[in-house]
Order: sequence, then C-alpha cells, then structure tokens
Amino acid sequence: MSTASHTQLSPAQATWIVAEREITTRLRSKAFLISTGILLFLVLAGVLASGFIAKAGGIGGPTQVAAVGTVADPLEAAGFEVTQVPDRAAAEQLVLDGDVEAAVVPGGDTPVDLTVLAKDSPPMEVVQALSASPTLELLAPTTESPFLAYIIAIAFGIVFMMSAMTFGTTIAQSVVEEKQTRIVEILLATVPARTILAGKILGNSILALAQVVAIAGLAAVGMLATGQDLLLGELGTALIWFGVLFAFGFVLLAALYAALASLVSRQEDIGSVTSPVMMLVMLPYLGVIVFYNNPTALAIMSYVPFSAPVGMPMRLYLGTAAWWEPVLSMGVLAVSIALVWGIGARIYEGSILRTGSRVKLGEALKG
Repeated sequence: MSTASHTQLSPAQATWIVAEREITTRLRSKAFLISTGILLFLVLAGVLASGFIAKAGGIGGPTQVAAVGTVADPLEAAGFEVTQVPDRAAAEQLVLDGDVEAAVVPGGDTPVDLTVLAKDSPPMEVVQALSASPTLELLAPTTESPFLAYIIAIAFGIVFMMSAMTFGTTIAQSVVEEKQTRIVEILLATVPARTILAGKILGNSILALAQVVAIAGLAAVGMLATGQDLLLGELGTALIWFGVLFAFGFVLLAALYAALASLVSRQEDIGSVTSPVMMLVMLPYLGVIVFYNNPTALAIMSYVPFSAPVGMPMRLYLGTAAWWEPVLSMGVLAVSIALVWGIGARIYEGSILRTGSRVKLGEALKG
C-alpha cells in the first residue's frame, strides 16, 4: 500500500490516553505508593486510637462532679472528684460555667431518686456509677459535642489540603517536566493543547478522589471496629458530599496548577508561580478550623468555590444545612470550573511552547 491508514482519535479518546499516562506514571512511582500507604496507615491508626481512648474513658484526671447531700460519698468512692454544693441552683451554675462535667442532685422520677445534670452531652460514666438509672437533664443541649466537631473540622481540612496540594503539585511538576524535555512538542503533534490539559486534570483528579475515598473507607472501618457506629451514622451524609465536592473542587484547583506551571520552564520556579493556588488550598483548611462553630462563616464558606468542599460537609455534619444546599454548592463549583477552565486553557495554550524565562501572564493570555 502506498499510504498507511491512520485512525483519527476522538477528543474523548485522546483525553483518556493522556489521563491513563498520568495515572500509570504515578502508580509506578515507589515514592507515591509508599507515601500513600503511610498516609492510609496513619488515618486508620488515628481512628482506632481515638476509639480505644473513648472506650477507656479518655485521658487525664478524674471526672469532676458536683453533688448535693450524701450522694458525694459513693461518687468519691467511684473515683470522681466531687465538689459539695448546698443546693441544685449552685450545682447548675457549676455545670453551666464548665467548672464540673456533671452534677448529681436529689429528686427524679426513677427509684434511685437522683438527677444527673449535664451541659450538652450525657456523662455516661456518672450515670453508670450510680446504683440505678437516675433522671438525666441536659441544661444547654447542642447538636454535637464541640470538641468532636473541632476534631472533625480538622480532619476535613487536613484531608482536603493534603490531597489537593499533593496532586496539584504533581500536575505542576508534570507540566514543567514535559516542557523541559520537549515531550510536549511531540504530544502537540498528535493532540491539541486543551486535550493534553484535560487529560492531565482527569488523570490526577481520579487519583486524588481515589485517595479521598480510601481515607473515608478506612475511617469508616476504624469507627465500626471500635464501636463508633453512631458517629459513623452522623458522618455518613457529610462524608459522601465531601467526596463529591472535593472532586469538583480539585478539578478547579488542578486547572489553575497546570495553567500557572506552564508559565515556567524549570522545576525550581514552580513554587513561585503556584503560590497563589497554594493559598487557595490553605485558606479553607484554616477557615474550617477557626470557624467550625460559626454558622454564618461556615454558610459563606459553603458557597465560595475553593472552600465549599470543607464548609458544606461541616454544615451537613452539624445539621445546619438544608437538603438542597449541597446541590446548590455543587452548581456554584460547576460554573466556577467552566470559567476557570476557559482562562486556564488559554494560559496553557499560550505558554506551553515558550521556554527560557518566565512567561508573563498577559502574554500567555494573548497567545
């Protein structure tokens, strides 16, 4: 035959080929596999350790309890640190001020004729220490334990930050490496620049989401193994939406990482051009930790594209978000992706073939 037949790749096929190359390259890296294994081990160990500590009654000194009347003696014998108070009003004040974790006062509708007073969560160790079940009253009930909410906020923030920065940096390094070695020139002879960019984002997004799903799965296994079924039930919806919103949020960040990295030709310069994106990753992490108990701040974070993946799941866990709000948040992210993709692809196309000194952003946008 005088001419060889050539099959034209469709955009979807070309995108997947580039994505597959990104995935296989990472999976063949021993450093990536070892670091991922260590991360997953630490997650599982942390969940198991917290469960065992909770079962053992926590760490620290004896539980501080206020008592009215002769009930102080059996409480002291059970190992509690007891503060004797004259009446129920004084006991309530100590509980509300946080000076004691619980108070035991006479009266109640059970045979033991006692009532345990607590602020926002039942002090089960105190209840169990009494010879019969007392009446339990919560003086200032809340949806969730403040300390537990703080720990969960940290968990969401850390997983988001570590996964986004790890795979975002990977995309940036891959872009610069292909530019340095001129591999991108060979690729551009076969597929358009936007297809290469889409493949890179798709491949690393799959890896990032897989890591998040593995972390959530191991955390669930750890909670089930340590009897934290109720906590897992409370976290279920929040975890699902965290995965969904993270997938959208990472695509947004990945487009920025790849576009900005294409402005430079040396690995040493990646940090300087991607520092604005790193700030967009760090701010949600800090925000969800600082404002974990601030409904207004969390509501705002739920609709800001870069913080929605942590702000909305936190609100779902706390029960302060309506069912339609995560859907709206996902819609905001989708619109943001479309806008950022257009700008990012323009930057990538305008700078990917320029080597040497750093390409100015304006020049890249002009193509």
